[in-house]
Amino acid sequence: MTEFPSLATTPMERAVELAERGPVHGPNPRVGCVITDADGTILAEGWHQGAGTPHAEAAALANATQAGVDVAGATAYVTLEPCNHTGRTGPCAVALAEAGIGRVIYAVQDPNPTAAGGAEYLASRGVQVEFVPDDAARELNRRWLRAMALQRPYVIAKWAATLDGRTAAADGTSFWITGEEAREHVHQMRTQVDAIFVGTGTVLTDNPSLTARPGGVESDYQPLRIVMGERDTSGAKVWTGANAKRVASRDPSFGLAEAWAAECRVVLIEGGAALTSAFFRAGFVDEVHAYIAPALLGDGPTAVADLGIGTMSQVLRGTDVTVTRLGADTLVTALFTKGP
Repeated sequence: MTEFPSLATTPMERAVELAERGPVHGPNPRVGCVITDADGTILAEGWHQGAGTPHAEAAALANATQAGVDVAGATAYVTLEPCNHTGRTGPCAVALAEAGIGRVIYAVQDPNPTAAGGAEYLASRGVQVEFVPDDAARELNRRWLRAMALQRPYVIAKWAATLDGRTAAADGTSFWITGEEAREHVHQMRTQVDAIFVGTGTVLTDNPSLTARPGGVESDYQPLRIVMGERDTSGAKVWTGANAKRVASRDPSFGLAEAWAAECRVVLIEGGAALTSAFFRAGFVDEVHAYIAPALLGDGPTAVADLGIGTMSQVLRGTDVTVTRLGADTLVTALFTKGP
């Protein structure tokens, strides 16, 4: 029997560990699968390594076959309800049933309307199915789950500002408000999202490349760069390479629809204030990342423009707030989700 080094104490904890190995970005959730015998001994395991690769259940079954392990009557622990549709790969529910798995325990119900129904299918084939909620498994795919429930990308609004909320000086200069650690954090974050939104105003003023450069080196993975607005930005750095898209509209719903069609599930809004405010006013912002520098400008553009709020009773307040020190700067994150 092959040993599987792990800090987990239960098969589902191990499945979550495996799921964490999958890519953060991409259209698919991060999923892990552990197959055990009646005594709880691990027979095989697998995880989803990205769009187009075998799903976690299929990977675990393939590993079992390669090792010559019989999984008939075994129990499969899966972090997400096995899918019941054919996309780039076949339905996992069918694969589990045909392999003779006797019991399936899953931690999160699949909200994707095109993939759900795996539990029902397995039960119809005589497989014992149990839904056992697990907070760690849900948190791992929190953003993806909300995107699936709403059928639109999960939106993170990000900005860097001074203590008095300015994102640039009165003359328009903004390099650099925050220090190296905060900027490095942004580049790491860019490697974890599917697309970056920016307005034409920011492109014309700052001419950003919007590439992910953790450690100062361009990442092998680059998110889609989406420019929203009606002004001409031809010749800007953002158009270097093929991974950029133009949405000639100021309506956030148009931009999100384009991103969703491009299989983007988590997107980052990087400015400017007009674009960020448009997403807030449309109710599309799910999360905020505010990088605050210990500096004062007293004048200049703000991170967020008019939100149509005229009184404190209408104020937008975040929840689940976290505060992280990044050198001399501070990152404040908060959730602004509503609904599912």
